[in-house]
Amino acid sequence: MAVSFNRYLILPEIERSESGAVVGASAAEPDGERSYTSETVALRCSTTGGTATTTAVTPVTVPLCVLGEVQLRFLCPDDLEEVRSLCQDWFPIDYPYSWYEEITSSSKFYALAAVYGGVIIGLIIAEIKPYTKLNKEERGILCSSLGKDCLVGYILSLGVRRAYRRNGIASLLLEQLLAHVTAPERSSVKAVFLHVLSSNVPAILFYQRCHFRLHSFLPYYYSIRGKCKDGFMYVLYVNGGHAPWGIWDWVRHLAGAMTNLVPCRVPRWIWQRLLWATTVLSYHR
Repeated sequence: MAVSFNRYLILPEIERSESGAVVGASAAEPDGERSYTSETVALRCSTTGGTATTTAVTPVTVPLCVLGEVQLRFLCPDDLEEVRSLCQDWFPIDYPYSWYEEITSSSKFYALAAVYGGVIIGLIIAEIKPYTKLNKEERGILCSSLGKDCLVGYILSLGVRRAYRRNGIASLLLEQLLAHVTAPERSSVKAVFLHVLSSNVPAILFYQRCHFRLHSFLPYYYSIRGKCKDGFMYVLYVNGGHAPWGIWDWVRHLAGAMTNLVPCRVPRWIWQRLLWATTVLSYHR
């Protein structure tokens, strides 16, 4: 897919309810349109006639970001140093310089940036690749019945500048990626997955709110500053994709198939008991 650099994407209209709240905002971000912070700037002390008085400055409430003013565009080579600085601040992993060159210039990556006031405040880096190219532990995310021609999306990085977090930026970027992989021409993409540090609780909660499900625990997956750290793999199934079937999935499938059969010559009382047994087994796990 050819990427047209330096062209801004057109953001969809943001729906608002009658109360003015943004419709469809993340549950963790009740005010999906903007976020406010308040802090006491200083305490002013003065002495008049030997009497000391202390006056607190009124807390200032500042809107950090308005989603309607955020622009989305693909990364370009000119973004390399800015993206590198952001990733070094966000992530404990040191990526090679060649990686930054690739994500800012190669069309094989879905590299989308959120820009506010001319500054990149968030970005998502993902790659769509054949399911057969995954390593051993990753191949278990899809059922084999889906075939070997399936594609999967892998999120390499998703981050937002600290000052702009809890404004719905991460949700906006992720929604754009999911809209990309669920487009009709990409129906062969059956899952989107990612790795996350087991200690990164805020990121884990965010992905869970976005309906990603825990697939596996990866002991010593990361090497950070010479120390091994555990990780998790999370998966979101799209376009009819699903995990490999377990025994209870087969029982439910059998129960559903039996309910569509015609009893024919099977005695009715045996038939009724078979239906009852399969229903109990399928729902009482």
